[in-house]
Amino acid sequence: MTTSNAIPSNLDIQSNVDLSAYNTMSLVCIADRVIDLHTEQDIEQASQILQQTTTDNSKKPSVLVLSGGSNVLLPKQLNITVLRPLLKGITVLNETTDYIDIEVMAGENWHELVVSSVNNGWFGLENLALIPGLVGASPVQNIGAYGVQLEDSLLSVKAYHLPTGVWHTISCEDCQFAYRDSLFKRQPNTWLISRVLLRLHKDPQRVSANYGDVQQVAQKHAQQHQRISIQPVDVMNAIIDIRKQKLPDPKDLPNCGSFFQNPIIAQAQFKQLQADYPDIVGYPMSDGQVKVAAGWLIEQAGLKGGGIAPILTHKNQALVLTNHAPKQASQADIQTSQQYISQTVFDKFGVLLQREPVWIDENL
Repeated sequence: MTTSNAIPSNLDIQSNVDLSAYNTMSLVCIADRVIDLHTEQDIEQASQILQQTTTDNSKKPSVLVLSGGSNVLLPKQLNITVLRPLLKGITVLNETTDYIDIEVMAGENWHELVVSSVNNGWFGLENLALIPGLVGASPVQNIGAYGVQLEDSLLSVKAYHLPTGVWHTISCEDCQFAYRDSLFKRQPNTWLISRVLLRLHKDPQRVSANYGDVQQVAQKHAQQHQRISIQPVDVMNAIIDIRKQKLPDPKDLPNCGSFFQNPIIAQAQFKQLQADYPDIVGYPMSDGQVKVAAGWLIEQAGLKGGGIAPILTHKNQALVLTNHAPKQASQADIQTSQQYISQTVFDKFGVLLQREPVWIDENL
C-alpha cells in the first residue's frame, strides 16, 4: 500500500490498496485509489478532488462508497476511487420521558451502537443486534432482522449528493424504504451518508419477540435474571445467542451475513406450497403476500452446507454463503455457487431467490 501524492490535499489518500481485509467475504480486490473520510469536511474535499478529476479527464469519475464491507461482493480489480466514511460520534439531540433522539455518525460500529443503546435504556434496536457493518450503511439496505427494520426507528439521514456537491437532510419517508431496499440502494454511489438520526423509546415492557425462536430464548434470559417479563435486554441477548449459534464470525469464516433475501410470494402460491410442504416457514405481510424463509427453502432443497466449493452454505444456517478459500476466491466463484443454489431451489419450489449483497463491477 503506497500513499499517492498525485493530488495535493490534507486527505488520507492511498493508491493500489488491497481491500481483502475491508470486505467480510474476504475476496481479493485491488483498488486504484482509496480516500478515508474522517469528517464531513473530508467529504467535501474529496468531492472537490473528484470534480477536478472530471475536469482533467473530461469524463465522470467512477466512485464506490465502501462502508464496513459487510454487504458487498468486490471484483479482483477496482479501476475507480473508493470512499470510506469513518466518521465517529454519538450525540443526544432531544430527550423526553418516553423517547430519546440520537444522532450517530456513519463510521460507528452498528452492533456496538445497539449494545450501548440498550445498556443506556434506549430501546428499539435490540432485534438488530450482531448485524455486521457500520451505521452509515444501515439505511442503504434498510437492515432488518427478527421482525424489525431500521426504518422503524429512523427519523432522517444527512447525506452528501456526490454529483452536485450538495448536503441533504432526508426524512425517513423520503428514503423510500422497502424490504432490504431504499433510495440509496437504487441510486448506488450517488449519496454518501454522514450521519443518521434515530428515535428510540424508553419502555422496557415494549418488545418484539414473536419472530422465530426469539421468545423462547429471551424468556430464559429473563428467568435467569429473575425478571417477570421479557425486556429489551433479554431480546438483544437472545438474538446474540441465536445469531452466534447460526452465523459464523467473518473473522473465522468469511461471509457477508444473509446472502439471499427472504422471497415474498402471493398467498395463493404459499398455500399451494403449504399443502405440499406443511412445515414451510412463512410470515404474512400487511399487503396480503407472504414472506417465505429462504433458509428453509435452501435447507429443504438439500443444500445446507452445500453449494459449489469454495463457496458453500453454512452448516448451521443455509441462508449464509461462506468462503472457504479466503483471499483466493473471486466473484466468479460466488456467482457459480449462487446460480446453482438458486436454480436448485427454483426447480423444487418454483420460488426465485434474490441475492442480498451488492455486486460491484470493476469499473462500476
